[in-house]
Amino acid sequence: MKIIDSHMHFSNIASFEYGAQYDSKVDYSLRGYSKEAAANDIVASVCMGLSETAPASFPDKRAMTPMLADRAASLPRGMAVCLGINPHTLDSRSVGAMEEMIAGSCANHGAENGGNVGAENGENAGVGSFAVVGIKIYAGYYHVYIDDPVYEPAYRLAERHGLAVAIHSGDTYSDKALLAYSHPLRIDSLAVAHPDMRIVACHMGAPWVFDACEVAYKNKNVYVDLSGLYVGSAEHIESMGSKPLLLDRYRQALMFMDDYDKVLFGSDWPLAPMGAYIDFCSKLVPPAAYGRVFFENALRVYRIP
Repeated sequence: MKIIDSHMHFSNIASFEYGAQYDSKVDYSLRGYSKEAAANDIVASVCMGLSETAPASFPDKRAMTPMLADRAASLPRGMAVCLGINPHTLDSRSVGAMEEMIAGSCANHGAENGGNVGAENGENAGVGSFAVVGIKIYAGYYHVYIDDPVYEPAYRLAERHGLAVAIHSGDTYSDKALLAYSHPLRIDSLAVAHPDMRIVACHMGAPWVFDACEVAYKNKNVYVDLSGLYVGSAEHIESMGSKPLLLDRYRQALMFMDDYDKVLFGSDWPLAPMGAYIDFCSKLVPPAAYGRVFFENALRVYRIP
């Protein structure tokens, strides 16, 4: 089964380095990514742009918008990018920089360049220009509500260029974050204010998964991704996948929404090994929906070349 990973990371962030080494135990490098992608038939991925100006400073108020994936000089073929937004550095300069990146992406990243990232691996894995397919709002990490006017220039840019808006929702990977800012119910007012803007509630708002699915059920322009429901080693992910009560909570929320066209697979790599996380998510949705959840929906929502 060919898969699009609609939510992963490839940035030089200290917490990712630590998590990859001690928690998920993955090889957080170009070689490691390419090997895991090849082994799991990941044909494309969406990388959430993120940066910090000093080790362990994220959420970093000084990080320049747009925040990018910076772990390699260029990204593997088939890896698209959501430009990370820091509300403290979102200004006319940063909007202009994003406009240029989006224009260059459209000009230089045709379908012929979106090859299978698993076709090659190791040190010779192919790299090339990346496609900009969305923007990423780090709600909770930055203590600004997602419907605050400070974000409006980014939303207008997304609407102008038909980009998706990925929003962190639910639990956070930092004790500096504040959960009041990342509750998925905040997405409802944004969806109503911008009805033509495609919005992805990342992590299905966990642990408020019913709230996230209600927002997606109510608003035609809101989707959920399955990334980051659990992070850790393959053994830990497999253990979580063996607990019926946990699985049933996610299944019930998705059944309540009753629309698997609105569900996207994401691994949150490097915070979880790809293979174990694919197996975990395959237990949450019916097999008849696999094609949509693991491939087609990401292609449509993020408009991946």
